Amino acid sequence: MPGCGAAGDYRAPKSRSALRDYWWFCLEHVRAYNSGWDFYKGMSPAQIEAETRADIYGHRPTWPLGHLGARLDEAMRRDPLHVLNAGFRRAEAERRARAAADAPAELREPLATLGLVWPLTLPELKTRYKQLAKQHHPDANGGDRAAEERLKTINLAYAALRSRLNQSEPLAATG
Repeated sequence: MPGCGAAGDYRAPKSRSALRDYWWFCLEHVRAYNSGWDFYKGMSPAQIEAETRADIYGHRPTWPLGHLGARLDEAMRRDPLHVLNAGFRRAEAERRARAAADAPAELREPLATLGLVWPLTLPELKTRYKQLAKQHHPDANGGDRAAEERLKTINLAYAALRSRLNQSEPLAATG
């Protein structure tokens, strides 16, 4: 400030458009300057709202999570002719067919009920059982009788596979 002999140790922005350019003041004069300075002075309410919202993300462009700036519509994500993953699906179907044929006859139905493939391990069995039990529990389905019956079927399949697993370490094809 003109006529002030104190050291200018405190900075204050010159204007709203130049926030990185500063005036340097002593403590007394920076307090006086800041009390009269208003960042939003001269802005309309809509401009103030836009500025406040832009401050949330630091005035940088943003995109919805998972898109990295690209918006894929539903038609682009679908592969109705299975051109992109036909080989994978065919190989997976062949692997499942071979695995189902290798499974012991008495375990084929329980495996199908739980949606599992042969050979099977105890952690896989437990994980799948927990998923299905949560999904089909009557309490999670408003007391639905069909869900209750489905849960009973799941419990029977789980018990059959678990008893077989307790007989031998890993469930694997015997032959």
